[in-house]
Amino acid sequence: MHAAVRPLREDVKVIGLIASAHSLSHFYQLVIPVLFPLIKADLGVSYAELGAASALYYVMSGVCQTLAGFAVDRFGARRVLVGGLALCSGGILLAGLAHAYPVLLAASLIAGVGNSVFHPADFAILNARVDSARLGYAFSFHGIGGNLGWALAPLFCVGISAAYGWHAALLAAASLGIVMIGVLLTQREAIAVELRRSAAGAPAPSLAGDVRVLTAASVLMCFFFFFLLSVALTGIQTFGVASLSALYTAPVELASSALTAFLLGGAAGILAGGWVATRTSRHDLVAAAGMLAAGLLMLGIALRAPSLALLAPALALAGFCAGMTNPSRDLLVRAATPRGSTGKVYGFVYSGLDLGAMVTPVFYGWLLDRHLAQGVFLTVFVALMFTIATVLQLPGKARQARAQAVP
Repeated sequence: MHAAVRPLREDVKVIGLIASAHSLSHFYQLVIPVLFPLIKADLGVSYAELGAASALYYVMSGVCQTLAGFAVDRFGARRVLVGGLALCSGGILLAGLAHAYPVLLAASLIAGVGNSVFHPADFAILNARVDSARLGYAFSFHGIGGNLGWALAPLFCVGISAAYGWHAALLAAASLGIVMIGVLLTQREAIAVELRRSAAGAPAPSLAGDVRVLTAASVLMCFFFFFLLSVALTGIQTFGVASLSALYTAPVELASSALTAFLLGGAAGILAGGWVATRTSRHDLVAAAGMLAAGLLMLGIALRAPSLALLAPALALAGFCAGMTNPSRDLLVRAATPRGSTGKVYGFVYSGLDLGAMVTPVFYGWLLDRHLAQGVFLTVFVALMFTIATVLQLPGKARQARAQAVP
């Protein structure tokens, strides 16, 4: 591992700015859903209609994420990041002013488009502005920032809504984005990324060339890795409480505590994974080992191996093992990314998360409706095992992806 050449202070500033922006992106994903009971009563809508608004958010995010990656490579990560944050803040602001369901739908659409920019823009800036010797830490804190955003949303919105109502809570949430935009603009030089210029006389990058980059074997495997990971995480995060309650005949409070343990374990794992990622070059083995351990723990839960008393510790350990892979998986994506294609590649592969979150809830719901809670955890286990099959193929194919870069 070569010595760092950039000043530590500069890297800390960049990491702090990008992790804070990423935290807001996750924060905005939950600020409306945590207020659903209040919104339902005030607007006179059903939970199904509110669920449709939430689905619209993720559909727009998934559809636009690859397009945002192209925009990052063509127009610059800083501009796209600030623009996306403005759309997120504007969407939440509109939701805070909503007194009718169609306005809430429009707000979800706008905020979902804004959410699409964060992964391609964030990783383009981190890869360009942070010394490669510290990228493991950078990706680690980026992931932790997202987890903290999720954790902050219920505390922030429920607290304010209890005193001033749900409209005030969303307006206050939107103001945080406006403040963050001001911070990014005042620190614009710290997060500026120089666009790749074609050599004199060389043809401009073409759409066909961009498509070749995204269809390289290693990039497609990164996409499927994220898709499979999302299939697993959707099962745990969205249906974990219901599945644990049914499978173990556990009280909802205990099942909820077990899910919280999984999320906290994941945050601790991300932190540890940053340390591990900076001390190894075999990021594929780190990712495979973490997914194998998490998968076996999920298999044990499906077979009801842990007792009720050990359920939360088992899920915390599973979360830790899965979270530890995060920095290594992002470094694997970096290795598979041709020069000048960071935005589009990260945008494309991370859209796999949105795709998984869109297509699997109906299947998990079908299992639970048929009293097959065990099948939820078995599906999670199978998805995690398939992630291993994708990640172990990446190092040998990374050069192939870089060879697809447009001159």
